[in-house]
Amino acid sequence: MNIVVLIKQVPDTWSERTLSDSDKTLDRASSDAVLDEINERAVEEALKIKEAGDAEVTILTVGPDRATDAIRKALSMGADKAVHVNDEALHGSDAVTTAKVLAKAVGTVGDVDLVLAGNEATDGRSGAMAGMLGELLGWPSLTHANALTVENGTASVKRETDEGTCDVTASLPAVVSVGEKINEPRYPSFKGIMAAKKKPVSALGISDLGLEAGEVGLAGSLVQVDSFAPRPPKSGGQKVEDEGDGGQKIAEFLVGQKLI
Repeated sequence: MNIVVLIKQVPDTWSERTLSDSDKTLDRASSDAVLDEINERAVEEALKIKEAGDAEVTILTVGPDRATDAIRKALSMGADKAVHVNDEALHGSDAVTTAKVLAKAVGTVGDVDLVLAGNEATDGRSGAMAGMLGELLGWPSLTHANALTVENGTASVKRETDEGTCDVTASLPAVVSVGEKINEPRYPSFKGIMAAKKKPVSALGISDLGLEAGEVGLAGSLVQVDSFAPRPPKSGGQKVEDEGDGGQKIAEFLVGQKLI
């Protein structure tokens, strides 16, 4: 089985995240970068399938030079190889454009049976990448999986929603996005970290994917940020003195805040 896992390097959630004044895109250089935790769970699920049978796991990411750190972590967990799409023309690409690039990149890996991804990245939070990729590839997409079984040419997931859980099954090849409850990702061992240094990483530009600069980046995106403003500072709370009418004052405050 040939498995591709989509990963993304994102700003650390503990870091201050800002937008660039020049083009209003996320200023990634201003904050620490980490492999998105939900992607670690996708890698873990791929490794579980690999350990249960005959499978090869390829990591795929679109990102700048520093995304190599995220790739190496995924490889140190146990993935076999990686594809890194890295091109300055990709800067500012929206979710739709990124999905098109990923679909082209998946085609370079070979006969892929399964693509695994996280439900949503902690920076963009569109939560739609798996669905869009499945549409572009012409494959079924099984999203929000909290359990996954792959056997006899089919993928079956247990999807959890606000209304409950449901079981969904589709024939391979398919795209599956995983949720936070699906597993606990392993920590890379020292042996895995050392082995990752020798694993192959293919670097691709947009020309390798048959794309032109005008099709990606800000120029090729359907969505752009028009303006932004810093988050306003927190204001002090309002103190209510109870002089027999405390309940009324609280009610009036909640009405003024449109909470009731």
